[in-house]
Amino acid sequence: MDRYNRRRAGGYVFDMRFAFDPDDFDLDRDFPLGDGTADVEGEVVCPYCGEAMAVGLDPGSGPRQDYVEDCQVCCQPWRVHVEYDADGHATVTATAADD
Repeated sequence: MDRYNRRRAGGYVFDMRFAFDPDDFDLDRDFPLGDGTADVEGEVVCPYCGEAMAVGLDPGSGPRQDYVEDCQVCCQPWRVHVEYDADGHATVTATAADD
């Protein structure tokens, strides 16, 4: 399979490349949580207002994630930590961003 496809657009020639080598593709290695069993939603309690709410998760972002998200109720920022285990179960915690 040719990894490079030439496209002509407006007089220019573009080389399109695949993001991975199709000859060296291993689903379990390249997408370890890609079997459809990873959690895509978690529940947290806002450290500011105490409201419990669901948050969307992105298993494709890796087994350990840290990011900032605002509370859906009081709009205060949290630090969200997500950790996936080998079975795709996510543990999600939210702490006050100013801690």
